[in-house]
Amino acid sequence: MRRNWAVLFLLVSLIVLAGPFPVRAQEGQSLLLFCDYPARVAELGETVTFNLTLRLTAAPPQTVYLDVKGLPEDWDVSFRGGGNVVRAVYVEPDKDASVSLRVVVPENVSGDTYRWTVIARGEGVSAEFPLELTVAAKLPPRLTLSVDLPTLRGAATTTFRYDATLKNEGDEETTVNLQATAPQGFLVSFKYLGQDVTSLPVGANESKRISIEARAYTQVPAGTYPIEVVAVGGESQASISLVAEVTGQPDLTIRTPDERLSTQVYTGRETPIQLLVQNNGSAPALNVELSASPPSGWSVRFAPERIPEIPAGQQVEITMHIKPADKAVAGDYMLTVRARPQDGGYESAEFRITVLTSTLWGVAGIALIAIAVLVVAWAVMRFGRR
Repeated sequence: MRRNWAVLFLLVSLIVLAGPFPVRAQEGQSLLLFCDYPARVAELGETVTFNLTLRLTAAPPQTVYLDVKGLPEDWDVSFRGGGNVVRAVYVEPDKDASVSLRVVVPENVSGDTYRWTVIARGEGVSAEFPLELTVAAKLPPRLTLSVDLPTLRGAATTTFRYDATLKNEGDEETTVNLQATAPQGFLVSFKYLGQDVTSLPVGANESKRISIEARAYTQVPAGTYPIEVVAVGGESQASISLVAEVTGQPDLTIRTPDERLSTQVYTGRETPIQLLVQNNGSAPALNVELSASPPSGWSVRFAPERIPEIPAGQQVEITMHIKPADKAVAGDYMLTVRARPQDGGYESAEFRITVLTSTLWGVAGIALIAIAVLVVAWAVMRFGRR
C-alpha cells in the first residue's frame, strides 16, 4: 500500500517539475490566412502590396502576430493596417480581419521568381501562407512599324498616303526619329495628328498612328517606285517597305497646225478651222470629248465630236466649224475650246476670233449706188431738155 502511494507521489512531483502543459487548440478551433492574388509580377524598384485576410473560427478573440520567412534580408518588407506599420492583428471569431504586406523590390536584384511564407500565430492557433513574386527587369525600347496598305496606286500628281502604326514594346520611353529613302523625284514627309514631324516620343508599351506621305515633285513616268521607311529610337529600329505605283496619265494640248490661236470669220457664214489635239502624256487618252464656250448666238460644232483614242505621243486632227450670230458686231471675240478624256481633267485653249462683215453686203451697196446714179443720169437726160 505504501509502495503505491510512493509511486503516485513520484508521478505528481514529476508533473509539477515539468512545468505547465502547452496550450493546444481545442478541436474545431482554427486560424485561416489567405491572399486573393498570391503570385505577382513586378519590376525593379517597384513596390508591391499583397492584401491578406485572417479568419478565426471557434476560438476566443485574440491578437495574432505576423512574420515573414524566406525573403532576403535586404528587402524592405512591412505589414500595414489602418495606414500604419503593424506587427499584429486583433481577430474576432467568424469575422475577417485584413492586413497588407508591402514589399519593395530592390533595384539591384536579378530578374527571378522569389518565394516566401507569411506566418500568423495566436494562442493555440497558427497559419502559414506562401507568396510568390516574379521580378522582371525593365525591357529596353523595342520598336515595331506596320502599315495598313503598303502598296498604293495613283497618277503622277497623286499624293500617296500610307497609314502606319509605330509601337514601342519596351518598358522605357524613347524618342523615335523617322527617316525615308525614296527614288529621285519623290518627296516623303511624316504627319502625326495632322502636323509634320521628323521625330516624336513614344512611351513604354505605347502605340501611335502616323501618316507617311509620298509625292512626286517632278513629272515621273509610269512605273513602280519603292520607298523605304526607318524608325530609329536609341539602339532599336524598325523598318517597312512601301510601293508607289504610278499609272500613266494623258496630257492633252489643243493647237492649230500653224500654232496660231486666232482666226477670222464672217457674220452669217460657217467657217471651218483645223485643230490638232495632241497627247503628250504617258498613257492613251480615251473617249476624248470636245466642247466649246462660244458667245451668245454663235454655233460651234466639231467633226468628229468625240475621239475614241489618242495614243501617248500622238495627235489627231479635227475640224471646228464656227458660225457667228447673224447680227454679230464686227470685232474680236474669245472662244474657249476644251478636250476632256474619259479618265482625267479637261484641257482648254483660248482662241481669238475676229468677226468681219461679209463682202456681199459691200457689193450690194456698190450696186445700189450704181443703180441710183444711173437713175439720176437718165432723169437728167430726159427731162433736162424740156
